[in-house]
Amino acid sequence: MLILLPPSEKKGKEPGPAITVYAGVLYQGLGWATLTQSAQVRAQKSIAIISAKYGSLKCLDPIEPYKEKIDSLHMRGPITQVLDAIEIDLVIDCRSSTYQSVWTPPAHKCVEIKVFSKVDGVKKVITHMSKKVRGEVTRLLLLYKMVPTNPQELAEIVSTEFECELFEAKANKPWVLEVIAH
Repeated sequence: MLILLPPSEKKGKEPGPAITVYAGVLYQGLGWATLTQSAQVRAQKSIAIISAKYGSLKCLDPIEPYKEKIDSLHMRGPITQVLDAIEIDLVIDCRSSTYQSVWTPPAHKCVEIKVFSKVDGVKKVITHMSKKVRGEVTRLLLLYKMVPTNPQELAEIVSTEFECELFEAKANKPWVLEVIAH
């Protein structure tokens, strides 16, 4: 399992591990400090944070706070080189569209997490709170006893905490797991 996360616009004030420097709602939902030690080990092995300044980061890679927009053209090569080298059964894509432009995982083994709310039974796209839900989904995957190896197992795990629906990959488009925010 490879979980792709975007960086956070909000950052702590001190240099340190990437997972603690990023302080936005996705990282609040993930709750690094309250994860078990085994979940933190799993996170270090399975999370790639896509940074505008540093490229592909592991959770514990040291970084300094920065303010920089991603230059997709400049970062695509280095990020692709790192991520293409990882052998994986399943890619869970929690990136925003801005960060999706720097690497395209194989569609047949990638599941994009899209978050919605339900208003009177109708699905509505949400933006800001979708980051928090993506963080919570990531946390669930890090704490869960089983590591998903395919889209169906991923949906099964996420459905233990969230209402969700899985849509199969089509042509060059990845699988999509639609998650309903509580």
